[in-house]
Order: sequence, then structure tokens, then C-alpha cells
Amino acid sequence: MIKKKLTMLGLAGVLALVTGTAAAGGHGLRVGVEGAYPPFSWKEADGTLKGFDIDMAMEVCKRLNRECVLVEQEWDGMIPALLAKKFDTIIASMSITEERKKKIDFTVKYYNTPAKLVAKKGASFDGTAAGLNGKRLGVQRATTHQCSAEKLFPGAELVLYATQEEVWQDLAAGRLDAQLSDSLQAYEGFLALDAGSGFDFLGDAIDDVECQGVGAGFAVRKEDSALRDQLSQIILDIRADGTYKAMNDKYFAVDIYGN
Repeated sequence: MIKKKLTMLGLAGVLALVTGTAAAGGHGLRVGVEGAYPPFSWKEADGTLKGFDIDMAMEVCKRLNRECVLVEQEWDGMIPALLAKKFDTIIASMSITEERKKKIDFTVKYYNTPAKLVAKKGASFDGTAAGLNGKRLGVQRATTHQCSAEKLFPGAELVLYATQEEVWQDLAAGRLDAQLSDSLQAYEGFLALDAGSGFDFLGDAIDDVECQGVGAGFAVRKEDSALRDQLSQIILDIRADGTYKAMNDKYFAVDIYGN
């Protein structure tokens, strides 16, 4: 549960992509997004941001009657940027964990999918701590998956990456033995593509609530409780009126809301 690399307008590591006529600091809702985590968020060749998280952000802004200001941010700087008030909320597949709640607050969840390992088909090792002992295990840095990897596979050689796309590239190139990430992103963003044709899930879903949390939510600063409650209600409304299903079915073959 998962999150980039642009510097512009004097904001180190941050690119504000303004939709409509809104400007940061005006009446727009500034939303921190990642742009490198398909099918939840990615960038087209022309720089347009697409994906489930992006659709969620746009729907939220519409219901708040505010213009969307999408601010692209590297994942490991996402929470510091929120605290520095570079945006108002994060909609970027950020898992709700007790550790993160020490610094920021969350809405209710908007989806919940498990983590899984991916390795080459017919791998000679299994997805246990013993099986991954001495193996090169790739994860995206500063994610819940890094937390789980350090906790559950202490004997693995952990290789950290700035983006999930870089993890897939090195796995496909044979520079990693396995990787750990969100199972749905792994399937849609790698296994279902040509690049992932020689790979498969390794072992069962990772059951680690301590690290993985209880689903992904929109993140806000602790003092912004009114915004948190507004966003939570919008998530519930989207879920209740059929809008969520339409967005879900646009990208996924299963209901990703979870239990």
C-alpha cells in the first residue's frame, strides 16, 4: 500500500500541475500525488496524470466545488511536504498505519489490498524468511513494504528504490531475486504486462497489519480535522452512490475496497 522526480518553479522535488484556473494558495485543493504507481497513478507521454488515485482526487474536488491542483511529489518526501504545507491532502495509495498517525491524520480507507512477493516463475526458493535468506529483495523506499521486508525477511539483502517502477525494471533485468509490493499494483503494473510474463506471485498474501496498516486513506495534517471529516464523508458517499464502482471497474476486475 503503497508511493516524484521533477523540480520546477523553485520547489525542490515538487511539480505543481494545475487543473483549470486554480492556483496554489487560491481556492483550489492542493493534492499530493505520485505519478509513478500504475494503475493508481502514472504519467502519459504529454505529462498528463492518469489512474485510480487521480480519478479519486478529481471526484473529491468536484464534490467540494474546488479546483484540483495536483502536486507531483517523490514518495519518500510525501509526508514532509504535507507537513510543510506544500499541499492540503495526499491521495497516493498511502496506507493508514499507527506509525504514520503519530505525524499525520487519515480519512477512512478508500481501498485495501494485501502485499505479496513476486519472483521468477519456478523460483528455486520459497517466500519464507528462510527461503529469502541471502536473496536480493527489492522494495520501494519509505513504504509499508519496506517495513514488512525488514521485519519478516531479516536475512534478505534489502535493495531500496525511489519508485516502484525502478523495482520492476531491476526485477525484470535479473538484478533482484524477488520484490515485495501491493499485490494489485504488482499484477496490473507488472505481471499482466509483457515485461512480467516470466514472473509470478511467490507465496501467500502478507498478513502484517503492524506494518501494512488497515487500508489506504487520504492523508491530512492533524490540525485539519474539518477537511479530514469532509474527505471521509465524500469517500463514503462515492462508495454508496455507485461512483466508486464505476471508477473501480475502469481499472480493476475486482472490488479493491476490501473487507
